Amino acid sequence: MEEAVDAPVPFEGDGSESRIGVPTTKKEPPMTNDDTTIARLLEQLIAEGPQAMAQVMTTLMNVAMRFEREQFLGAGHYQRGPERRGYANGTKPKTLDTLAGTLHLDIPKTAGAPEPFYPSSLERGRRSCRAVMLAAAEMYVKGVSTRDVEKVLAEFGIEGLSSTQVSRAASLLDADLEAWRNRRLGRFRYVFLDARYEKTREHGVADDCAVLTAIGVDPDGRRRVLGVSIAVSEAEVHWRAFLDSLVARGLSGVEFITSDDHAGLKAARKAVLPGARWQRCQFHIAQNAIHHAPNLSLRNTIGEELRAVWNATGFEAAEAELKRIVDRHRAAAPKLAAWLEAAVPEGLAVFKLPKDHWRRMRTSNPIERCIQQELKRRTQKIRVFPNEASLERLVSAILIEIDEKWAASTLPYLTWKSPAA
Repeated sequence: MEEAVDAPVPFEGDGSESRIGVPTTKKEPPMTNDDTTIARLLEQLIAEGPQAMAQVMTTLMNVAMRFEREQFLGAGHYQRGPERRGYANGTKPKTLDTLAGTLHLDIPKTAGAPEPFYPSSLERGRRSCRAVMLAAAEMYVKGVSTRDVEKVLAEFGIEGLSSTQVSRAASLLDADLEAWRNRRLGRFRYVFLDARYEKTREHGVADDCAVLTAIGVDPDGRRRVLGVSIAVSEAEVHWRAFLDSLVARGLSGVEFITSDDHAGLKAARKAVLPGARWQRCQFHIAQNAIHHAPNLSLRNTIGEELRAVWNATGFEAAEAELKRIVDRHRAAAPKLAAWLEAAVPEGLAVFKLPKDHWRRMRTSNPIERCIQQELKRRTQKIRVFPNEASLERLVSAILIEIDEKWAASTLPYLTWKSPAA
């Protein structure tokens, strides 16, 4: 006779075990509407890839904002309760530019609340999120005009970015740029000074604006950008204010200055840095000599004649070569001879430096080529800046890039013979 088999005993538990008491996988809770939405978005991303990012982000943002509104009101959709602070009141459209593309959002509204609701993830009155604004600012400082910024951002699915928004985005950099312009300096024995002109539009009129720049050679022999100033012109008052600001920031120990000849700069450096010896750029002296030559024949040869002065073996040899050139032209071109006699000695100060410094310090090429040409390349697309502030912003950003590159260089621009040199 077979033994009776006990029937399975029903198990009254929480649903995490089977009817016969054997543990099984816990049952998943039923999916909510939001769960269904997220699952659908994941399927969309799997099917469409990055092209669906804007649409997916739009949906996620809308869900997040509705959830935030429920928290703000103290009650869910259609939920009643004593703690409720108001009621949902539909939505309003808003376009937001993001790195994922342009999102067409539905901003939740409320009614009857003590204060109006606005999502904390957004900023009132600003269509572009900070990420895109900083991207636009980066493009701006790279020399891309505002119209081109709009075109480039459109390639990433970002629509309708106005020039005003680009300018506002660029202003986000102002704090960092201002801190760099006001940073403390130190001892710089050698300094280069130069200026270039850009156009700015003030009161509807495009005028020239001077960009005054200074670079120096630090105790490690590396070039560093000392500062920049935007001024109306190269008049003495503007150069003097610029040099005074460098000294106020700690510039000290300046022994040698290389620059072009300009009356305003000459007067300013004598007043602010009277102990520094001045070297007039030899390249500019040669260019000016061509303009003083009375005929085509002399214009074609004067530069080569001056080359013998620049390449002399020392100060005395350079003076002797200059005397021969002046004597050669005194009868046929007396005005040229007189100009050479007065101007060329200003280009011989470099011979007072150590010989291995002559080539580096005899012209203003280090600031002409590395600073001015780079500024020209990056500003030519803009042509006319909307104001001086925008010009200063772009120039400062470019100079920071150059200064950081020089600071990180493993090769010095020149070497000092000894710590005391």
